[in-house]
Amino acid sequence: MRPLLKFGIVAAGYIAAFLIASAVVAIRLANTNGPDAQAESGMYAFGDLMLFVAVFGIAALVPTGAALVFLRPYRRFWAVLSALGLVVAITGLAAVALFAIGRHALAPSPLATWAGLSVLRILVAPLLALASLVCTLLAPYRVPRLALLATAILEVVVSAYGCVVWFLPLLLPRV
Repeated sequence: MRPLLKFGIVAAGYIAAFLIASAVVAIRLANTNGPDAQAESGMYAFGDLMLFVAVFGIAALVPTGAALVFLRPYRRFWAVLSALGLVVAITGLAAVALFAIGRHALAPSPLATWAGLSVLRILVAPLLALASLVCTLLAPYRVPRLALLATAILEVVVSAYGCVVWFLPLLLPRV
């Protein structure tokens, strides 16, 4: 298959993922047009952003997988991807540590600011775990595959921390 055709397939997949995510957000906007949405427009806008990122990220796994299949013969690509994946996963662990330490800090401190920003990194962890898992499954070489598996496991740990801290208290009432 020609390289230009491969590029076209992957690009069309990302365009389709963008259109799917845009359509999902448009449907949500059409169904949430009321006084509550007007009164809390910032919260709704952030929710729409998170919805778009989640749907686009999941839909983009297909063209990403296609791109990874096309890049299977390039050993250097897989070495760089696995190293980059580990670096990104370490930022997730750093975000968990910052949030755990700084979430009860007083508001004007730099630690409280970093803890607040670390929430964004923790929220992206489930999507990064899925992407790392796709990379792990498609990696043709043993060492990059193991590094990408470690990346996926670290992202699952970060995701689990977010679930335990934010969602478990909602399900289990305090005694």
